[in-house]
Amino acid sequence: MILGATSDAGKSVIATAICRILNDRGYSVTPFKSQNMSLNSRVTHKGHEISMIQDLQARAAGVSRPSFRINPILMKPKGDGMSQVVLEGVPAGDYSSADYYSEFVPGPGTDALKRSIDFLQSRYDFVVMEGAGSPAEINIYDSDIANMRAAKAADADCILVVNVEWGGSYAYAVGTLDLLHPEDRRRVKAIILNNLRGNVSGMRAAAEELEEMTGVPVMGIVPHLDFDLPKEDSESFRGVKSVGKGRTVVAVPKFPRISNFTDLDPLLHEDVTLRFVSSPEEMEGAAAVVLPGTKSTTSDLEWLRRTGIAGRILSLKGEVPIMGICGGYQMMGRILRDPFGTEGEPGDTEGLGLFDMETEWPGSGKKTERFGGTYIPTGDPISGYEIHSGMSSSSETPMIKTRTGTEGSIREDDMLFGTYVHGIFDKPGFRRHFLSKAGCALSVEIVDHDDHVENNIDKLAHGVMEAVDAELFDRIFMEGRL
Repeated sequence: MILGATSDAGKSVIATAICRILNDRGYSVTPFKSQNMSLNSRVTHKGHEISMIQDLQARAAGVSRPSFRINPILMKPKGDGMSQVVLEGVPAGDYSSADYYSEFVPGPGTDALKRSIDFLQSRYDFVVMEGAGSPAEINIYDSDIANMRAAKAADADCILVVNVEWGGSYAYAVGTLDLLHPEDRRRVKAIILNNLRGNVSGMRAAAEELEEMTGVPVMGIVPHLDFDLPKEDSESFRGVKSVGKGRTVVAVPKFPRISNFTDLDPLLHEDVTLRFVSSPEEMEGAAAVVLPGTKSTTSDLEWLRRTGIAGRILSLKGEVPIMGICGGYQMMGRILRDPFGTEGEPGDTEGLGLFDMETEWPGSGKKTERFGGTYIPTGDPISGYEIHSGMSSSSETPMIKTRTGTEGSIREDDMLFGTYVHGIFDKPGFRRHFLSKAGCALSVEIVDHDDHVENNIDKLAHGVMEAVDAELFDRIFMEGRL
């Protein structure tokens, strides 16, 4: 199991690299994270919802059709201290933190953890487990099923990852080990000092001292690696004003409950800067607007109006291309009907009115499925997935043709585009068509986002393997399973 001394220590990155390293050696490998909290999720081929990062790790492990077993519990924050809990790929209700640990964890949570571990261990040579946050949170230690209880259930050895860039890395490592129960501490077989910006040789003496203090060997000092892979959750997104250095500015409202923002990553293959805006003034000079997904459409639509961004978007109609994805698409309609209070207070909410479209939340159920089709105006392929509970009825020209019908809305004269499909920009055809409307100078090289991700997983794995002690790595992995 890959543990982290803190959140954002680099657990996911190291686990992803290890999945690819072992897969390249010819082993059957699967990732596993018992409990993940994230608004970035994916849909399996059987229609189950899992976290984005476990889906990425499955790709690194060579698992072409991952199941919900690799992430049996997904928590999706809704605000006001509540989270939707997705259990074994299916929504299981909303829980406060107190109810989650007192009601959910002792029963269905623990049962799901054991089922998944038994299933995966019986089918793979290696199960590369990832913890969550810190394993040494003493306030929830006995009810934490994401870290040491999961390691114990799988009888897994552990590696502790520490983020050097934050400072205080030695204190993080020592403090984490000191707070672990003795039987849990014995599982920790190595420490990785991760994300060093500086001279590795200057860290070696301190690493040796850390080994003497803790009795745990330092497997390696991993430098800050230059790779481009999707970010796991909004923690890595906090404080970010813009990404990219292109000349074409794409404005993205930074919704308080933004989700699946990795949909935007492929735009950076072109001459683009993504600017995350919280005021209409920040939209100055934008050549395009993308309304991303959100966990709470009506709440974030209210935020859009309160900040004045909604008015600015309406003033840009017909001047720049405007795209809505999932919740952002729902906002573009005339009205949003929520008779059962799925999104908040029951009632109707006026949309932006960019499309002649109504959206209604039926009160229960969610559409989760993989998606394939073609962009109607050009015939370019579209692939991705849908995750949404509201259902829309549009009188507009459909945007995408599928095997069974059509999807989305488009007004080409007004440069308005809307779809439920996450991953809409992954394929280069539609992505370049949309950006051409923004006057973007398109690159000569046509980049498929899936190929880009694969290349960067390889780059990450190579960088990590170069930085660690290969003999210690082999001893830990070949004598046991993580």
